[in-house]
Amino acid sequence: MIFIDVQMPKMDGIEATKAIRKKGFDTIPIVAITANAMKGDRERCLKAGMDDFATKPIKRELVFEMIKKLVLASPKSFILSDRKTDMLNQSSLIDSP
Repeated sequence: MIFIDVQMPKMDGIEATKAIRKKGFDTIPIVAITANAMKGDRERCLKAGMDDFATKPIKRELVFEMIKKLVLASPKSFILSDRKTDMLNQSSLIDSP
């Protein structure tokens, strides 16, 4: 599960989400986090491929509810294929044993 700030320098959360989805990581839930909740922001984030939207400050209970909704109760498969696992290993996102 990825919690991503919508307003980041260089590449904002919308662009980062599109890049993640384009690489084939379509089963990993992505939640937008933002300090500004302007009209249309939620829809823009969902259109970019995010699964949910939350405004700061984030409360622990909200995080637990999102995990429950998007990970534990989701029909999506979170098992990575060998190809995706290889991509993660090559990009140094995870340490090799």
